[in-house]
Parts: sequence; C-alpha cells; structure tokens
Amino acid sequence: MHSRKIKAALADITAEQDPTVKSLKMASLCGALWAEHGVQLVVVGGSAIEILTEGAYASGDLDLCHVNDATLPVRQRQEIMGLLGAKGGPRNWEVAGMFVDVLGPVESFARTPYRRVQGPYGEVLVMKVEDLLVERVLVSVYPGKNSVALDCAKKLAAMILDGSIPVDWNEVRRVANLPDYRNLTYCVKLVKNVADELNLQTPLHPA
Repeated sequence: MHSRKIKAALADITAEQDPTVKSLKMASLCGALWAEHGVQLVVVGGSAIEILTEGAYASGDLDLCHVNDATLPVRQRQEIMGLLGAKGGPRNWEVAGMFVDVLGPVESFARTPYRRVQGPYGEVLVMKVEDLLVERVLVSVYPGKNSVALDCAKKLAAMILDGSIPVDWNEVRRVANLPDYRNLTYCVKLVKNVADELNLQTPLHPA
C-alpha cells in the first residue's frame, strides 16, 4: 500500500466522528495492509459485535486476531503498525485517535464462515456470529456476573432474533455444548429472555 494512500486513509479515519464507522474504516485499512504481508486479520470480540450491530453496542476500541497458526513476530508487528504511524506495541497501539489491538491467532469453534463486511480500503473479515454469541454469554456469567458482557450479548441476540443478523442456531447449540464453553443452559435462557421481550418464539432449545 503506497504511503500516500495510507496517509489519506489515516486522515479520513482521524476525521471520522461516528465511532462504529471509524472502527470499520480502521479494520479495513489494517486488513488491507496486513494482507500485503501475508496475514489475514479478523475483527473479534466486542469490536466485531459493534460492527455487526452497526453501533447498537459500542466497543470503544478495535480488537483484531489473525488466521495464521503461529504467533506473529514482535518485529513484524511493530514494523507493519509503524507504517500507520502507530504508537505503542507490541500488541496494543494508538492510531488515528483510536486504540487498536492485534492479538494472537483467532479462536473459532463454529463451522460457519467468517462474516465479510465491505470497508473503504478493502473487505473486513468479522468473527462468526455463533462464536460471538456463545462467548459473550459465557463472559457474562463467568468468572462472575458481568453486566457489560450481558448487555452486549442481549443486543447481539436481539438483532439476530429480529432477522438483522443471520445465524445458524444448530451451530450455536453445538458450540455452546463444547467442552470449551459448556454454557448451553445460559445461552438458552438469555435467548428466551430476549425473545420474550420482543414477543417472539425462541429458536434455541436445550439439546
């Protein structure tokens, strides 16, 4: 990516006032830049939910993982993020007025594909909805009650239930039953509560 294009993109991101659009633009820029170096990035966690819900949930930063099996070398991380004028590292940087984390290999258990969202500088790969929902539900109850994670899970569930975000409920059930999570009961309860609030039938049942 040419330095002039990077400079123009950073100016655009710095000037962006909508935090969700800002995150999407940054994810698009980082994704395009890292792809040139053979690394595919995925937006994860609350950042992924913010993009998928179009700002119904606000993350406040941008969390990225990669699909490479091995951990990325520290020097490589610093050099690539340095092209963006980033400050900090080796996993957390400040860029264009926002915080960006480039973490380790992505942890995904769902068999569905990653979501693809079009950004201004290239396509953005976003974590699978099935993984996101089960993960947020787990964080909302373990190791203790977490109201922020609960609110996040409920907002994601609401947009899934109203049809705004497609999901494979069989995969949600399968992932929640895996030894890594073992939280199907909590997932069923949360989805039912949100469905009741929306006057809908719950599509997630114990298995």
